[in-house]
Amino acid sequence: MWWSALLPPDPSGTDAGAGAQARADALACAAARADATAQALALWALRFTPRVARLDEAVVMDVAASLRLFGGAAALRERVQAEATELGATRIAWAPNGLAALALARAVRMAPGALSVLAAPVDAAPLTAQLDPLPLTVLSATAPHRQTLAHIGCRTLGQLRRLPRAGLARRFDAALLHALDQLYGHAPQTPTWVRTPAVFDARLELPHRVDEAGALVFGARRLLLQLAGWLAARQAGTTAFTLHWAHDAMRSRGAGEGGQLTVRTAEPTREVEHLARLLAEHLARVTLAAPVGDLRLLADEVRPLAPRSASWLPDDAQSEGETLSNALERIAVRLGPDRVQCPVLVDDHRPEHMCRWQSAGQALPRRAGAPDADTAFGPGLPQPAFVLPQPLKLWVHQHRPLYQGELQLLLGPQRVEGGWWDRDEALGHTRHAVRDYWVAASAQAGLLWVFQTRLAEEPAWFLHGFFA
Repeated sequence: MWWSALLPPDPSGTDAGAGAQARADALACAAARADATAQALALWALRFTPRVARLDEAVVMDVAASLRLFGGAAALRERVQAEATELGATRIAWAPNGLAALALARAVRMAPGALSVLAAPVDAAPLTAQLDPLPLTVLSATAPHRQTLAHIGCRTLGQLRRLPRAGLARRFDAALLHALDQLYGHAPQTPTWVRTPAVFDARLELPHRVDEAGALVFGARRLLLQLAGWLAARQAGTTAFTLHWAHDAMRSRGAGEGGQLTVRTAEPTREVEHLARLLAEHLARVTLAAPVGDLRLLADEVRPLAPRSASWLPDDAQSEGETLSNALERIAVRLGPDRVQCPVLVDDHRPEHMCRWQSAGQALPRRAGAPDADTAFGPGLPQPAFVLPQPLKLWVHQHRPLYQGELQLLLGPQRVEGGWWDRDEALGHTRHAVRDYWVAASAQAGLLWVFQTRLAEEPAWFLHGFFA
């Protein structure tokens, strides 16, 4: 499994001067900003997976099922790093579970504002080798017991893991052992997944006051990333959204509290780059009455957005009402009737004659009573994934067929008989087939589909298919 942990800025590093009250106020503001950043990261992470959760101060997401969708692990990791940085993430770590990813992200020591990305243990060192040297502070469950553990010389996760479990269970609570098992992947984790709100309404406090409307795009892009995640979770797109801005508190009386701008699209979309370009074009014609300190983005109109098909063939939902059969007829006219062919199932028990290719304009639907796997070969007999165009005759040794070694017959026989009506005029005989099919095992080639002829004067063995 692939889990990522995203950490917002650490509010504990805030320096508010010598005054205790001033420092407390600054820490509270920093904590509020960190929580807002975590909420934004959780909403944005829904672009990649619906399995997103808040874990302490971090956001964790399970992207194991999304690797292929986003072009592989390297491409997904690069995209997550780039976009998470825009939203304010300062630490990113990867691990086989969420708690381990959070521990690795907490262990990073860096300069304020820097981004550190840790390699995933699945393609680096084993998880135990990465976790054992880490201090106990990376695991929240150790907080009530750190002083006691320090007295016995236990300061790292590896030292804690090597302590006798019976003694830990007697001296400490069960939550510590359970969290340790979850951290190392020995116990399952059941996080509470983030639930998408019914409406999208996100706010952003700008790091500095903005005087020009065009510069608002850089802050609005962070809100658009969250909007894209919210829309992805709802499998929808937006056709209208509104950007509100609030003027600075030191504005003049005539400036007003702020302004707003509504952007509309011709069709539902959740492409961040497209929405950002449209917003930039609109803001280029806006003049701010006063400096802006806060932004707010609302999704006004949301519509279902059907996923795009990866097939080059048109389907009914994307071809403006044109069915696949109509499209094939049009392509056949353009390329020629023999250049576009369709498979047609035939009522025949011989595997090589169950399917025939005909011109797309002449292809007939499957006839009633055409055989399927159960009627042709009996219920429960596996069918091969690959069938050879022509059966391959096998050598026989002491009545045993050979293919990269002697074959062991596992299932069968299943008798197939047919084709007495199918006459080959050129050769002057019928294609009558009487065979006994078997599922056979080869030490080198795996599972095979073989049959033995029964009409020939001397029965022979043939290889007809491979199991995937």
